Order: sequence, then structure tokens, then C-alpha cells
Amino acid sequence: MVDQNFRYTQVFSNTGHALSHLFMMIYPTVVLALETEFSAPYHVLISLMLAGNILFGAAALPAGYLGDKWGAINMMVVFFFGTGLSAILVGLADNQIQIVLSFALIGFFGSIYHPVGIAWIARTIKNRGKALGINGVFGSLGMGIAPIMAGALTDVFSWRAAFIVPGIFSIIIGIILLIFSLKGLIKENEMKMDNEESESSEGDRRRGILLLLFTVACTGLIYQATSFMLPKLIEMRLTNFVGEGLIGVGLIVSIIYFLSGGMQLVGGWLADKYQLKRVYLVCWILQIPLLVIAGFLNTALIFPVLAMMVVANTIGSPAENSLFAKYSPPKWRSTAFGVKFVLALGVAALAVPLVSWAHRLVGEFTWLLVILAVIAAIAAAFTVLLPERKALATYKVPNVAS
Repeated sequence: MVDQNFRYTQVFSNTGHALSHLFMMIYPTVVLALETEFSAPYHVLISLMLAGNILFGAAALPAGYLGDKWGAINMMVVFFFGTGLSAILVGLADNQIQIVLSFALIGFFGSIYHPVGIAWIARTIKNRGKALGINGVFGSLGMGIAPIMAGALTDVFSWRAAFIVPGIFSIIIGIILLIFSLKGLIKENEMKMDNEESESSEGDRRRGILLLLFTVACTGLIYQATSFMLPKLIEMRLTNFVGEGLIGVGLIVSIIYFLSGGMQLVGGWLADKYQLKRVYLVCWILQIPLLVIAGFLNTALIFPVLAMMVVANTIGSPAENSLFAKYSPPKWRSTAFGVKFVLALGVAALAVPLVSWAHRLVGEFTWLLVILAVIAAIAAAFTVLLPERKALATYKVPNVAS
């Protein structure tokens, strides 16, 4: 039986995961409307989110360290308030400089979630794969909700509403979490282990972490590059299907990420049932042909191909996070996840200039997708080298005193 504390932990952590991705995905859809308002081309406007994207990764390490020292709950309160207020500032921006600075704040406060929120769950539950799979679903829900929400609010009201409305919602969630914490309804909870040192041998831990640092960087780059280019790619290749305005584009992107979110439950189940390394490897191998096909396909069939491409990338997340938790020291798990996401999201920051460069150079994303397929092939080769040995430690379900 899952204790009430973990239920609350799941609710707030999963909501935070959804919001962290939602705030980062609003702009790639809204930017299509800004081309007219700011009289600037796509490749210039999409680059305005670069600073925020860099901070989304670069600030993850200090955020993870503070999560270990100051506590996950306190850091998550800061996350909800900080991202909410920053999003409202973006909605109030009147020029490109204000958008850059405000979005940088979204990236800065948004960086708190991944090292803190995911480690918060990883340290408090036995069936880690299932819990992280559910958590991943919420991340994809945020990705899925953002395009259709941004498109609808932009078409009905203005692009500003697409930032202000979710910003207010995030602040409300932060207030609720703060109240729950002050009243003792939710508290920090560290799962006990039979072996306090590690879940793997020291040699396997070093080898596993080094290899995973490379593969998670590849995951982040492919995930961010494809997510940022999707709205524009769909607008260009499915013009006859999406119609005018942003709702059509947003709907298709949303459907893709809703599908990928549901499949993360499958990814969590696979991570609990089968060897993590094999699950992770299969997900990498699947991405290679799908990225290449998406690069050259110019018919309505690109929709299911794009959906499978995104699913292949995200379904491996529970296995990846479980592997990283397995090879990281228990007492420094938030810091370890901070290192992971500094690298993954820091390298992923390259996605913004890559997407901008590809569109400015040829007006399309064909060869960028081919480059991403090559990166996926290299990551698959690194995954083959991961240690095969099983975990040393056995978990016990936490028993928290009321």
C-alpha cells in the first residue's frame, strides 16, 4: 500500500514535470504568430529562447545541490513561484529583449524541476520504473497541452494569454504546496536501502555514469531539437491539413505528445519487468530509421512517423532515469540528477541554434533530422557498453510516521 505522503509527492512532482515542459514548449508554437507582430523572420524569433534553454540545463546542477541540502519540497515551492512569475513577465513583454530576459528566467527557475522533482520520486518508491513512467507521462502531457493551449489562447485572445494563464496556475500550485508543507501534510522522505552505499559496484557505477552522461546528452539534444522544430515542420509539410491560424498546428503537435505520454506508462512497465539496458538500447535503435524517414517524407504519412519518432525517444526515459539512479550514490541523488540534466539540457540548448541554422540555411529540417539519426546511432553504440551486472541493493517500501 502506497503511503499518503508519497501520493502527495507524486501529485506535486508530476504537476511540476508537466509545467516544466509546458513553459518551454509554449514559445515554439507562439513564435509562429510573432513573425507578423514583431516583423522578424522565424530563425531570428526562435533564437530568442536560447538563453532560457541554456539556463534550463546549466542551472540544474546548483538546483540539484540545493535539493539535497535545502530539501526537495522547499525547492519545488521556489520552482512553482519562479516559473509562474517568469511566464507572466514573458506575457507582458513589449520587445525582443524583454522576451529574451523573461524567458531566461523561465529557464532558470524551470531548471529546478528535473534534478529535484525526479530525484524526489526516485528516492521514495520501490517500483521506480512504474513511478518514473507515470512521471514521464505528465512531462509529455505538458508537452502535449502546450501547443494546443498556446494555439487556442493566441487565436482567441492573444499570444500573451498563452504565457499569463499557465503562469497564474503555477503560482496557485506553489501556494498549495507551501500550505501542505507548513501543515505537515507532505514531508521529505528518504527510502531506506539494505545496502546504504550503492545499488551497484564502484566499477560499474563509474563506467555506467560515464556512458550514461553521453547518452543522456544525446537524448536531450534529439528531444529538444525535434520538439522545437515540430510546429514549424508541421506548418510547412501539412499546410493543406492544418489550415490557417495556430490551432491546427497545435492540435497535431499535442496529439503526438499525448500519444508519447501514454506510451511512457509502457516504458515504465518495461523498465520494471525487463533488463534496463536492453529496454534502453531498443529505444535508441528504433529512433534511427524514424528520424531519417521523417527527414524526407512530405505527405500526410509524416504524422504517424513523427508520432512514432517522438514515442521512441520518450518511451526510454523511465529506463534511462532508473539506470542513472542505479549508478548514482543514494545520498547525492539530487546532485547526481543535477549533473545529468546539466549535461542533457545543456547540450539540448544547442537545439535552438541548430533549428534556427537549419531553417535559415535551407528553409527546411531534412538534413538536421538525418544528423539526429546519426547521433542516435552513436548513442546506441554507447548503450551496448553499459554494465550488465544487476543491482546490489534491495529496496524496502518506506514507512513514514504520521
